[in-house]
Amino acid sequence: MSKLLIHSMSEFASFVLPALQTCNARRIVEIGAEHGGMSATLSQYCSDASGQLICIDPSPSKDFIEWLGTTSSVTHLACPSLEVIDAQSDIDAWFVDGDHNWFTVINELRAIRAACERSARPLLVFMHDVSWPCARRDSYYAPQRIPAEFCHPHSFDDGVTLDSSSVLHERGFRGLGQFAWAKQEGGERNGVLTAVEDFVSEQSDAGAEYAWACIPAVFGLGVLFDSRAPWADQLADQLAPWHNHPLLMALEENRLRNYLAVLDWQDRQNIG
Repeated sequence: MSKLLIHSMSEFASFVLPALQTCNARRIVEIGAEHGGMSATLSQYCSDASGQLICIDPSPSKDFIEWLGTTSSVTHLACPSLEVIDAQSDIDAWFVDGDHNWFTVINELRAIRAACERSARPLLVFMHDVSWPCARRDSYYAPQRIPAEFCHPHSFDDGVTLDSSSVLHERGFRGLGQFAWAKQEGGERNGVLTAVEDFVSEQSDAGAEYAWACIPAVFGLGVLFDSRAPWADQLADQLAPWHNHPLLMALEENRLRNYLAVLDWQDRQNIG
């Protein structure tokens, strides 16, 4: 996949690093390290800012582990995020790019909010995969960790396409045994963006005031932040020109359709 389709959160460095500087963020938590692309970017930022990076990932790739051995400025917590967020304190910014399903994401956000309140820090969360395909459809790396009532029927073999809300048998964009897709797109408690919206709604009812921006490229970068933070207006000005930009949305759909066409061609060749 990495050779055909850019997918790392590190592609957003030109947006993220100025945002971190605007917010004077020094202590950062990254949930979901995978191959360490974004980890390396954040590690360099924290080093330059005399800060600290904490990476949470129960099973990162060999590339990440090898990279981790080259730096002493990064703490790696090899645990599911929901087991260790509560132990973090004085965190200025959070990056959420772990298990992309409603249950995990909304509970990560709830735990992050509580950690921010304990440390008297304004909430600042950068979130990946807020656009298709995870916006309105759960994916599961470890469905056994999701309570049954929140885990949708899913498949490790079937794939998703832009033109169908259901999965297709051994077709489309699929996890090849690495992760599962919920068999149906949409509906309640399904998808990353749905989790964000539900979190904002419940927190608004409790008196919180959050701002949201989405850069609709490379599966979507969302930025959720406290609109009463001292840096909120400046950050909003930085993000506003890119929020749901129609050209970026068109380019993203085009690259996804091209990628899906390549997958379809490969599948038909394999069948033949």
